[in-house]
Parts: sequence; C-alpha cells; structure tokens
Amino acid sequence: MDKRPIGLLDSGVGGLTVVKKVIKKMPNENIIFVGDNAHIPYGNKSQAEIISLTLASVNFLLSKNVKVIIFACNTATAVAMDIIQKQISPKIIGVIPAGAKCAINASQNQKIAVVATQMTTNLHAYQEEITKYAPKIEVTEVAAPQLVPLIENNASHSEYDKALSEILLPLQAVDFDTLILGCTHYPIIRSEFERQVGSHVQVIDPADQVAQYTYNLLKKEHLLNANLAVAQHEFYTTGKVEKVNELGRLVLNDSNFQAQQI
Repeated sequence: MDKRPIGLLDSGVGGLTVVKKVIKKMPNENIIFVGDNAHIPYGNKSQAEIISLTLASVNFLLSKNVKVIIFACNTATAVAMDIIQKQISPKIIGVIPAGAKCAINASQNQKIAVVATQMTTNLHAYQEEITKYAPKIEVTEVAAPQLVPLIENNASHSEYDKALSEILLPLQAVDFDTLILGCTHYPIIRSEFERQVGSHVQVIDPADQVAQYTYNLLKKEHLLNANLAVAQHEFYTTGKVEKVNELGRLVLNDSNFQAQQI
C-alpha cells in the first residue's frame, strides 16, 4: 500500500476533467492537481516554452512527494512528456496514448477525427500514436486554438456553437465515425461537440482510459492506497483563484472546491 498522492498537471482547469475520472475510479487515492492558468494557453507556445512550463509543474508535484504523475494536458504530453520522463523517477502517464487506443477500438469505418490545440495538431501527435497501432486508419486533425480561452472564461453556449461551427467545417467532407477530444478542456463542453457532430459519431474523452491505465499501473506496482480513510484532494493554480474556483466547482460538481495559488 502506498498513501502518497497521485499528481496531475495541466495548463488550466481542463485537467480537472481527468481528476474527476481518477477520483471516480480510485476514491481512496489522494490527489494533488496543479493548473498553470497564469500561462494558458499552451497550444500556441514554442516547444521550449511548453517544456519549461511543464517542468515547473512537475517539480512542484515532486515537492509534494507524488507516486505517479498524470499529464492531464495533451499539449504537454505531446511536447514534454518523453523529455521529462528521462529526468525523473516517478512514472508519467499521458493522455494521448490512452485516447488513441480508445478511438482505435471505437471506430468501425477506420476514420477518426481529432480536434486539438495548435501544437498537438502541428506535431501530429494523435495521428502518429494511432497509426503506430492501426496503420490503416485514416486520421484527420483539426486545430482549435480559440476553444481553450473560451472555456477558461466560461463562455456562453452561443459562443461555443459559433466557434465549433467554424472549427468543424473542414470535417464536413470526412466520413468519420469517431471524434477524439484532443484537449482536456474540451470535455467540459462535450454536449456542444455531440450536438454539432451528431449521434452517429462516438466522442472520445481520453480521461476515461487514463484513469483505468493509472489504476492498472498502481495495482501492478503495488502502489494502490488501500486506506479507507477519506481521501485528501489538493488543488493549486498559478492563476487567479476566483476564476479557477468557479470553473472547478462546475467541472467537479463540488460546491466546496477550493484552489490555492502558488
């Protein structure tokens, strides 16, 4: 048994969608989450900037003695995970491998669409991960740089609908049956995505598979916390606490959600 917490990081509040699934899957586990809201969005930054910012969050989590780190950020996973994993001992779990495998299993017509940040699409992170296991699958990637700022500012439904109409326009000519939400912010507006693409398209939230993979890893390494005491969850942000609290309460459906500034 290992009572040390699970660490999670993101560029902002989107990573809380992963936290939610991790808590549901492993209610006994202590959680420490850090969102780098002061520097959001990551998707339009250089690779060097993303690595530097992500490493700062990793070092914060390491100071909290976490037993494993989840990169609850697609951009950080695509750019920084492999590099930082070579520098630290705790295992890093990224959202992209989990989301890719889930989409491969879900697609019936071998056509998958991905909506992600500019950097994630520039690196073709999902395309490479999917074709590594299923080379015959056709992957179409679309960048949505405008979505993360809208979500962080808790935009209106009409603003989301307008933005998604423009973002998904290139996919109208693609007969895809599976859509990956390639940024952990996007599940916050999953219903808007589902309304736009229709019920015939399966919308994939990689967080589900991340939680399952984390559980499997901790069980295999005998790191699960079997203590039945109430789990302790800590939330930190580099940004404005008030805004993070508002969105955090919405995402986790917890009126008591309270972040601390670092």
